[in-house]
Amino acid sequence: MNKFTISGSPHIQGDESTKKIMYGVVIAMVPTMLFSIYFFGLDAIRVFLIAIVASLFFEWVIQKYLIKGSLTITDGSALVTAILLALNLPSNLPSWIIIIGALVAIGMAKMSFGGLGKNVFNPALVARVFLLVSFPVQMTSWPKPSPITDGLADVITGPTPLGIVKEGLGANKTMSELVPELPSYTQGLMGEMGGSMGEVSALALLLGGVYMLWKKIITWHIPVSMLLTVAIFSGIFWGVDPEHYADPIFHMLTGGMLLGAIFMATDMVTSPMTKGGQLIFGFGVGLLTILIRMWGAYPEGVSFAILIMNATVPLINRGFKPRRFGAKPGVVLTK
Repeated sequence: MNKFTISGSPHIQGDESTKKIMYGVVIAMVPTMLFSIYFFGLDAIRVFLIAIVASLFFEWVIQKYLIKGSLTITDGSALVTAILLALNLPSNLPSWIIIIGALVAIGMAKMSFGGLGKNVFNPALVARVFLLVSFPVQMTSWPKPSPITDGLADVITGPTPLGIVKEGLGANKTMSELVPELPSYTQGLMGEMGGSMGEVSALALLLGGVYMLWKKIITWHIPVSMLLTVAIFSGIFWGVDPEHYADPIFHMLTGGMLLGAIFMATDMVTSPMTKGGQLIFGFGVGLLTILIRMWGAYPEGVSFAILIMNATVPLINRGFKPRRFGAKPGVVLTK
């Protein structure tokens, strides 16, 4: 007697799997990880190892003793969350704070919703914002990048480029006066500017983005709409008053712009399903980022913008439902 397996949609089978996708994201993050290790040395390795071990441990403990479900620590999702969390942290962050961040990311932002595929907000960003609010001094102490080829040196901290602009403009300085304090575009591209471990090199992030596009792990819709929105709105203000607003290239290369556009906003679980919805999502993230950067209390707005737009994803998905198979355009299906 034949037995039929009844399950929910979708029923189309492919060669993709959660594990394959997650480890593809890990591969895409390797250039950024290597750049961060090159510029921050042993401290970067410490942050990565603690974040990874703590995240895997907390997911294992929660699944085994609290949820008592099947163990999924080998599917790569916790590993991706751990690496993204590390890339959002300064390299000199105390180890115990990193462990708290891993607990928030896995325990609060992921497993409390039921695990992978059910979380509403990006776990790594939830943890980053939690740590930023809870430990503002430690989370805003940025070591200046120093290539390991220069040998070991005293850790010198300093403001990020966005922090320099925010503080300088607040002190009634002009962009022309701030330029000598800012890294050049070449330095921003190659990785010689202060910030979290994942913000030092735009080139490394772009390499990871190209790899994920090539492997079809992500599509262009969210990164392009987000970056294009940032370029347009920052370009308008810069064009009107270049002495009090930074140019679009500066906004692209500094802070978590590329890290957020390529690796955070494109998270499959917390972003819209349809192409149209992804364009709206990217536009919203880009617009909120610029608004926060220009007039918010914090110099950076990417994390807050993505989390705010994460909350709108169910509404976006509802508004951009694909047409049902076999239904004619404009025809409303009723019971």
